[in-house]
Amino acid sequence: MKVSARLCMRTGLALAASALAVAQALAADLKVGFITSMSGPVSSLGIPYDKGIKAGMAYKSEVAGHKITMVSLDDASDPSTAARNARKLIEEDKVDVIIGTAGSPGALAIAAVARETKTPLISIANANLPGEEGAWMVTLPQPAPLMVSAVVERMKASGVKTVGYIGFSDAWGDLVYDALQKSAGPAGIKVVSNERYARADSSVAGQVLKIVALKPDAVITGTSGTPGALPYLALAERGYKGQIYGTHALINPDFVRVGGASVDGLLAPTGPVIVAEQLPDSNPMRKVAMAFRTAYQKANGAAPTDAFSAYSFDGWLLMLDAASRTKGEPGTPAYRVALRDSIVSTKELVGTHSVYNFKPDNRYGSDERSRVIVKLDKGQWKLVN
Repeated sequence: MKVSARLCMRTGLALAASALAVAQALAADLKVGFITSMSGPVSSLGIPYDKGIKAGMAYKSEVAGHKITMVSLDDASDPSTAARNARKLIEEDKVDVIIGTAGSPGALAIAAVARETKTPLISIANANLPGEEGAWMVTLPQPAPLMVSAVVERMKASGVKTVGYIGFSDAWGDLVYDALQKSAGPAGIKVVSNERYARADSSVAGQVLKIVALKPDAVITGTSGTPGALPYLALAERGYKGQIYGTHALINPDFVRVGGASVDGLLAPTGPVIVAEQLPDSNPMRKVAMAFRTAYQKANGAAPTDAFSAYSFDGWLLMLDAASRTKGEPGTPAYRVALRDSIVSTKELVGTHSVYNFKPDNRYGSDERSRVIVKLDKGQWKLVN
């Protein structure tokens, strides 16, 4: 009887182990849809975003017992294509969450599909939709008011009284201009221009001539990536000697390459990741930023040189953290709802750019810890104390 009992026990344990193995094998994958701009005028941002998401996969590719699979699509810098891609990922590929895209207009287009289909969106472009319109999205890049106010503080300390503005003729250009208007006045700084251009334009000579004629103490742009270099090139060509400023959307090697000497001395806000090795050991983002660099090197065979790849990596970290707290089976509408609820209730998640805290009624998760001021010095970003 004793032998028989032991045999039964072993058989039972073997069956239980086998059942567990089968259950794990049958556990649904968590599917991530990733949209970026691998071509078109926003590709100077979209390609780094792609490299950052690959670093995320290299960092960790499973969570809560689920293998993570990813489907990536190129929106060619076109918001309509971004929206179609989102619909395909949700309806055909059955993704549980979308991370994307490279430009604000594309992110807003995806947000509309995300809301309609009740699919969480982690936006890696700076996009904001208030109320119910944005209830299914969160945004990782620091909000324009947070970053522009840091620039205005620097302007004030440098004695700037007048500032010229030139930005994209789209949502990002609007966000930066509105933030500048709100913070410049209280600081005693007058905004003397509001010039605009399209991302695909090849010249801003007319707009810059108007700005130079006003003789502002400083110029700030609401631009991004390679097209963002145009105003600085034009200012240098016309001999402008005032101070030059930008935003975190310019921290990109292609911008530095194209801008050359015309952008030397530029001051801009950015996330701590871009100067991780210059941060004190006490800064919680230093450790995560260095882990990001290791994962990026593993995935791409080179070290990161931009700020944008770190946003998509932070998107991956946010997805991992939220999924680890989400109950249910991926691939179901109920799981997408639960995952969205986990994302918008994230608390003190340390990333490369920020320590993220989200609320259901607030798209952004960053605070003052997410910004530092850097200066472009002979092609290298240096931390400004």
